Amino acid sequence: MTINVYTEQTPNPATMKFMVNKLLINGSEDFATKESAEHSPFAKELFKFNFVSGVFFASNFVTITKTDDADWADVEAILKEFVKGAVESELKIKEATAEEAPAFEGSETEIKIQQILHDYVRPAVEQDGGAITYKSFDEGVVTVELRGSCSGCPSSTITLKSGIQNLLQRMVPEVTEVVSEAL
Repeated sequence: MTINVYTEQTPNPATMKFMVNKLLINGSEDFATKESAEHSPFAKELFKFNFVSGVFFASNFVTITKTDDADWADVEAILKEFVKGAVESELKIKEATAEEAPAFEGSETEIKIQQILHDYVRPAVEQDGGAITYKSFDEGVVTVELRGSCSGCPSSTITLKSGIQNLLQRMVPEVTEVVSEAL
């Protein structure tokens, strides 16, 4: 299979989404620091580039965060070629561990919130090169974690309040607010 890689800009100017025509991972993996990539051969290699400050994998893409002093015009082609080679050589995203399917837990309301986040919000967030994880529901407040290009994105607050909060409030009347846990 010939691996094709193309890039997409994300709402976060510090990140770029590198799409490939192959499933890379079921779920997602976030490596916000070089140290966190210890058990990911793919991410560890990306962090060897001094202009890479974050790596996030989901389905068929890797979102790469660059350092402030790097310019996408200078590094995009280098990273595109690296991603192509890494996928072709089947460089592992993470070392083998027991995989488990995502299970929704908690009260009936919490399970409904998690299902909505999974079915409606996750695909949209992934399209922008990010991920959302449900953390908790307490006294009407849903806490989520935004990763990948969504982490630190200037428009993530608008997405959180105008998009996710409005959707959840319409579908789950018990929800009064949605907040993001700081990373």
